[in-house]
Amino acid sequence: MSCRAALRLACTPGIGAVLGSRLIDHFGSAERAVAAGERAWRELGVPRAACATLAAHDNARVDETERWLEAPNRHFISRDHRHYPNALAELDPAPPWLYGVGDTELLNYPAIAIVGSRNPSPAGLEAAREFGHALASAGLVVVSGLARGIDAAAHEGALAADGMTIAVCGTGLDRVYPAMNRDLAERIADNGLMVSEFSLGTEPNRGNFPRRNRIIAGLCTATLVVEAARASGSLITARMASAAGREVFALPGSIHNPLARGCHQLIRDGAKLVETTEHILEDIAGVLDGYRRPASYPADHASEDTGEPAGAAAENDTHAALLAALGHGPARVDDLVARTGWSADAVSSSLLILELEGRVQAGPGGAYTRTVS
Repeated sequence: MSCRAALRLACTPGIGAVLGSRLIDHFGSAERAVAAGERAWRELGVPRAACATLAAHDNARVDETERWLEAPNRHFISRDHRHYPNALAELDPAPPWLYGVGDTELLNYPAIAIVGSRNPSPAGLEAAREFGHALASAGLVVVSGLARGIDAAAHEGALAADGMTIAVCGTGLDRVYPAMNRDLAERIADNGLMVSEFSLGTEPNRGNFPRRNRIIAGLCTATLVVEAARASGSLITARMASAAGREVFALPGSIHNPLARGCHQLIRDGAKLVETTEHILEDIAGVLDGYRRPASYPADHASEDTGEPAGAAAENDTHAALLAALGHGPARVDDLVARTGWSADAVSSSLLILELEGRVQAGPGGAYTRTVS
């Protein structure tokens, strides 16, 4: 199986994501890459020791990883996996694999990255939590890097909204870095998704984090930077996002705050200044128009207990019901919750989809109106 072949590449010391991607792209599949033989591997730059390991059929790291994958909600996501993210497939080169713990369906939901300083101000932490909460409540997946500071606050905000969040890690998923975020990592694994391109046992080496940042930027339709110094990994993420054709947003701050200087530099370089969640949602509506969302969403999140619509084929009926509840006058989310009996999260998620389709529009005070009859 190609997944097993990709796992053999991933578990071979000396073959990281870059070289693994080169092998798969050159030979056309992981299976053909594994079967190519030492001479062909060497011609593509595979180290001699890695060639010997790849040629062996008793790779202990493969066995160890397969045992790890036997536990519930653990995944090895090769390019032919049904949940391999479409957004990452657009990158050149596309990451050849990801490890995951949690709900891999989130990899293909509309997502926004929130990144920033590891040592933010109290105001920066509050802003990250607020934006994480609000954007998750609007139905977006909040993606960040599990670092202390802004990253952790963004994840916390999304979890507090009972929303969706993905943590992209710069270590193997059998490690948590920083250790202070172990509880947060467990909650994300239980309620969202942890992902990494690094094999089990990978320690938090400095060179891993730019590669992690590329995954963060690539997964998301947009990146929001909250407090960053001029020399900051968050600015690297923002520039990677821009290079990949994604939107970049930045929060302005005081000219006397050193942590605002990176955001101000991004704004001077063309990032969009943001003060409210509505600024982001209005701007990315056009970018997200036609974004492929799995057909089962939001039905997968429905339950009889909350009165939300259920059934894998219910999406069109869900939207029709919400439009009927909206009527032809303005209505806020809490009005629609009262009219439909759905949760605020279900209403917000459906409104976001309808807004991206151009069927509703947000107005002053958070009120929505229909744009088509």
